[in-house]
Amino acid sequence: MDIVEMNGQPLLLALRALKLGDLLVAVPALRGLRRAFPEHRILYAAPAWIAEALELVGGIDHLPTPGLDDPLDIPPGAVDIAVNLHGNGPESRQRIDELGARRVLAYQAPGLDGPEWITGIPERERWTRLLNWHGIDADPLDYRLNRPSIPSPRPGATVIHVGAAYGSRLWPIERFAEVAVELTRAGHDVVLTGGTSERGRAVETAALADLKGANLDGGVLAGRQGLAEFAATIADARLVVSADTGAAHLASAYARPSVVLFGPAPAEEWGPPPGPHVVLTAVELRRGDVFAADPDPALLAVTVRDVLDAVDGLGC
Repeated sequence: MDIVEMNGQPLLLALRALKLGDLLVAVPALRGLRRAFPEHRILYAAPAWIAEALELVGGIDHLPTPGLDDPLDIPPGAVDIAVNLHGNGPESRQRIDELGARRVLAYQAPGLDGPEWITGIPERERWTRLLNWHGIDADPLDYRLNRPSIPSPRPGATVIHVGAAYGSRLWPIERFAEVAVELTRAGHDVVLTGGTSERGRAVETAALADLKGANLDGGVLAGRQGLAEFAATIADARLVVSADTGAAHLASAYARPSVVLFGPAPAEEWGPPPGPHVVLTAVELRRGDVFAADPDPALLAVTVRDVLDAVDGLGC
C-alpha cells in the first residue's frame, strides 16, 4: 500500500513517536481527527511495534517512526494536514515543518498559531484542547478502544503488571509477590504480565509467591504475548494492578477495575479517567525523575496494604 497516496486520498499525519500509554491518551484526539476529516487517510507516526494497538483504535494507519532523530519517512509535500501530538519542543516542530504540509495543527510556537501550552492538565485534555482551538470537535472522554479480535487466554483473571519502561516506575518485586499471594488466597486467578525484557521480573515474582503457597507458574504471561493478546487479557480482566504504564491505560480503555501505582509522573496529568480506578501515590515525596534507574519515593511509599485496601474498595 503506497504511503503517499491510496485511491487519491489526501493525507493527514499525526506525529506521536512515543509508547503505548502515549497512544492511548491520544485516542480522543485521533477520534476527533477521524470524524473531522473523513476524506483523509490518517497516518499515525510512531514506533513500529505500536501497529497492533492502532488496530484497536480503528480508522488509523501507521507510519513506522522510531523517534525524532531523523526526518519522517515520507516525501516533503505529500502531507495535506500535519498534527503535532508529540509535544511542543524544537525536535517535533522540526519534523513537522519538514513535511511542508498545507495546514499544521500544533501548539503556539514561533511562526505557528495555536493555543498556549500549559502544564498540569490531563493528557487526554491536552490534545483535545489543541484540536478544539483549531475548530475541531474532540471529547477527552472518547477514549474507549475496540475489542481485540482474539480472545483472552485467561478470561476473568486478575492482571498484575510487573513491568515498566523505566526503573523509576518499578514497584519492588517482593511487594508484587505479596499482593499476588493475598489475591490468590482471596480467590483471584492471578496472571503476571510485562514485556519481553520484563519476563525475568515476572518469573521472580512468581517464584516468591510460590514460597508462600501461591503457585503462579502457569500465570506468567510476561514476554509471551503480542500487543493484541495483551489487550485481550486486560479487556476481560477481573482487575488490573499496575504502575503508571500502558497496562493501566488499557484498563481504562476497557473500563476494567484498576489500581494504579504512581511514582515520578503526576497523576493529575497521566492518571485514569473517571471510573472504577484507584490511584495510589505519595505526592509529597515525588522526586519526579521519570528516567531515574531507581524507584521514585512516591512509588515506594505505596504499601502492599494500600493496594489490598484499594482492591477491597473496588469490590473486587
